[in-house]
Amino acid sequence: MNFFDTPWLQELWARIAPTGDSGDIPAETLIIVLVVAGIAVGVHFVWVRFRLLITLVHELGHAVIGMLVGRKFTGFVLRGDMSGAAVTAGPVKGFGRIITTWAGYPAPAVIGALFAWLGAEGWAAPVITVVLLILIIALFRVRSFLTAVVMLVSIAAFGALWWWREDAIQAPVLLGLGTVLVIGAWRHLGAVFLGGGPESDPGVLAQLTSVPKFIWNLSFALVCALATGVVAAEFSRVIWF
Repeated sequence: MNFFDTPWLQELWARIAPTGDSGDIPAETLIIVLVVAGIAVGVHFVWVRFRLLITLVHELGHAVIGMLVGRKFTGFVLRGDMSGAAVTAGPVKGFGRIITTWAGYPAPAVIGALFAWLGAEGWAAPVITVVLLILIIALFRVRSFLTAVVMLVSIAAFGALWWWREDAIQAPVLLGLGTVLVIGAWRHLGAVFLGGGPESDPGVLAQLTSVPKFIWNLSFALVCALATGVVAAEFSRVIWF
């Protein structure tokens, strides 16, 4: 028997393979996605819990970019006040430190846009697989009980989507999560615009580069705007085509 014909490998591939075409999401499902996303970011009781998801992506954005530029990711925490911190070891100045610090606020918007775009284009299963692997690896870097709980819930949710693969569910879920992440990125950016101090990401960037915080905040806003355009385009494409 050919190795690639083994049953377990075929089962694995069945949960990873893309559909090969753009997802056909019914209009009724799109309405549900928008309503759920609106509740997630617009209802305070729900938002204070979903906000931890935005913070998680923010901190993992620091971690992933830090590792890509040669820094060592040593751990991260999520706090009860919905803030968080990711620690990467390396030079205290220079491009690596700057890009690692910058990556946090754009991360939810970028990931949200990728979720919406790839999910609607038939790539939901591979995306869920990659996210699940990243979460499992990152689980070994948690440094608090709350962080562990959030990570385990996230792994369980993505694991269920991965194991019981259903394209009619995966694509709308990623589109909805993408929408929540992009809107959440705007909400986080609004908070740092209004109250970001010297220890905030733009504050640290200003200290590292002498470029004013306002400019760094504008760079975050530009990424959020581009991500918003991607999500809006996917909704329009699905509705009209």
